Parts: sequence; C-alpha cells; structure tokens
Amino acid sequence: MTSSISKFYEKNLDERLKVVRELANLDLEEISSLKKYAALDFDTANRMIENVIGTTQLPVGIATNFIINGKEVLVPMALEEPSVVAAASKAAGNARASGGFQAKADEPVMIGQIQLINIKDLNLAARSINEKKKEILDLANSKDPTLVSFGGGAKDLETRILTHNGKQMLVVHLYVDVRDAMGANAVNTMAEAIAPMLEEISGGKVCLRILSNLATRRIVKAKAVWKKDEIGEDAVEGVLNAYSLAVIDPYRAATHNKGIMNGIDAVVIATGNDWRAVEAGAHAYASIDGRYKPLTKYYKDRNGDLVGEIELPMAVGLVGGATKTHPIAKIAVKILGVKTSKELAEVIAAVGLAQNFAALRALSTEGIQKGHMKLHSRNIAVTAGAVDDEIEAVAKVISDESKVNVARAKEVLEELRAKKQ
Repeated sequence: MTSSISKFYEKNLDERLKVVRELANLDLEEISSLKKYAALDFDTANRMIENVIGTTQLPVGIATNFIINGKEVLVPMALEEPSVVAAASKAAGNARASGGFQAKADEPVMIGQIQLINIKDLNLAARSINEKKKEILDLANSKDPTLVSFGGGAKDLETRILTHNGKQMLVVHLYVDVRDAMGANAVNTMAEAIAPMLEEISGGKVCLRILSNLATRRIVKAKAVWKKDEIGEDAVEGVLNAYSLAVIDPYRAATHNKGIMNGIDAVVIATGNDWRAVEAGAHAYASIDGRYKPLTKYYKDRNGDLVGEIELPMAVGLVGGATKTHPIAKIAVKILGVKTSKELAEVIAAVGLAQNFAALRALSTEGIQKGHMKLHSRNIAVTAGAVDDEIEAVAKVISDESKVNVARAKEVLEELRAKKQ
C-alpha cells in the first residue's frame, strides 16, 4: 500500500473512490455512504477543497430563547455533542428576565504581519517605515479598491522590534478594516504587495507576510445578568466558586474555555466560518498577559444577581469562503437575521457566554453528567443496536437507571425484543 497516488486530484469521483476502496479495503456499503450527498453536492464540495471523495454532516440544531441587543434571535448550531444546544437555550431563557444579552463588537480590523530580517539598523528602519506610512498604505489599498469603496482597507501600521536567540527582527503590523469579510485573503494580498517596498525602505529581507489570528483590534464583548430569584442563590454562589478556580488554575481554565467554545464553534461552523482561526485567537487571547485565564468573568451586582461577561477576538465574516458557497451556511445566516460581520460576532459572543454559564451552573449544582448523559443515552442505544422506536425505549431505561453504557443498553434491548416475541 502507498499513499503516493499520481494525479489523484485529476480523477473523477468514481475513480477516486475506486482507489480509496482498494487501499483502505472499504466494502460496497461504505462506498455507498460516501456517495450520499445532501445540500452540499459533490461539485460544490469539490470546488471548496481538494481531492474530495464525499461529505460529512453534523446535526444542525436551533438554540432558542436568545434576546441579543433587544432583538429576538434563533441561533443555528452545528456540532455533534449532546446537551450543548439544550444548555444554551436554557441559559438564554434564564437571562430573558433581565433583558437577555448586550453585546458590542469592535470595527472589523485584522492584522497583517510582515517579518523583516537582516536589517543593520532596526531603529532607523522602523523610523523610515513610519515616515513612509502614507505611501505604504496607499500601495496596500491599491490592491483592493472594492474593499476601500465599502469603507474598509488598510488604515494604519506600526513597527515592533523583536528578539529571538540573540537575533533581532523588525515586524510590521498592517491594520486592515475588512468590513464584512473574515479578511484573510484581503490582508494576505496587501501584506504581500507591500513587502518589496518594506524591503527597500528597511534594507532588510522579508520572510513571513501573513495575517495574524490574534485579532486584538477585533474584540467582541457580551454581558448578561441572571437574577438570583430566577436561578437561585445557590446557583449564583456555585457559578462564582467555579469561576474562581478557573481564574487561579490553568488546568480548570482550559476546560472552562472549552465550554465557551462549545457554543462559539457551533455557530461559527453553522455559518461556514473558520472555527480554527476563532479557536486560535481565543486561546491566544486567554494567555495574552503570559498566564492562561478564562475568557469570561462573573460577579454579583448590588442586587445580588449574577453578572456574566465575555471578551475575546472574533474574526468572522458574511462574505467570501464557505459562508457564501455552502448552502446550509447561507440558510444559517438567514435564520440569524444578521446583516454585518459585527452583528454575527455579537451573536457568537452571547452564545459563548450562555454556554459557559450553563456549564458552570450544572457543574456547581447537580453535576454536568446528569443532563449530558440523559441526552447521550440515545447515542448509546444506537451503538447497542437499537433501531426506530427501540432507541427511545432503551434510552429511557438506561437514563432512568443512570447506567448509560453500551453493555446495559444491549441487555435492555435484548429484554425489549424478547417481550415482543
């Protein structure tokens, strides 16, 4: 067996599947599954990425109860984990008594980095680049007049002198307002365009010229209040105690932030955005001061109600990429009713905060597993071999017994089928 396949990208679907079938020993049923397409057909998928042999689907659920900036919002979420959509919906419902979520996103400014090396006088180079700022920005903007016509484009730049292993380098940050795009293509194009000019000005050599996923100029914040009369004083204290551990312990903070990303990633994926970029930016931001910390914070207001806040970079868009090519992503955006990338970022932040609150409340009261395993029991029933009406019947028994495992599900399924005979 070899994975070196000559011109695999030139083969049609049947030819590709034939190769994969032979090398991976797939049966006809497995090949049939790969050839099943839903809204995302083969031709569209084949334009989106390389060497396509099929598509995979995630469940798309709707989180209900959200009020964001005074607007009622239905939130599509795409993910495989049970209890996440239900938890977000419940948390949003609990926040309705205080008006839901208030959110605000920065202007959509992304950062392009140009790394310059082999410079004799770094300080002189930095000054010279700043003196030529207008010419550099004009050159960058000449590469995307459409973006400029919408009010975006390169707006500013700054220089940074960095040292690694005794070697110094000059890094130029190009700040680009990308409007309603995520912005990677626009920023990368501009960074590459100005690289030769920066070499000439600095006398150095350009190495990297690429967007940064730590979008510190594109921060989104959201806030909500959960009334103690709505959730109970025990829940208020429980969330505060759980949050305290995340503040002082990176082991807990990592799981705390993973719970936030359960909600955030699900909306990012549903809308066809780059969840890897969002994840990278979020976790880098969580440790930006040198210590990994939670992306949310909680405290009590003067009434004793619980206040939750979230802050993180949010580089998402409504134009370009899968957002405009994936049919389900286009539907998800329509369901959300957002018109700008800032609005989308605000929704995503609110969902992340709701998800985090729900997790902390569950963890600090009855425990996370009670609700999670109740919903997970259906998956266990299917794994045990249950079909059709058997799935709910088996799931109910193992959930009620708190024995949500495949072995017990198989026993229940055998008992159920024996009674039918």
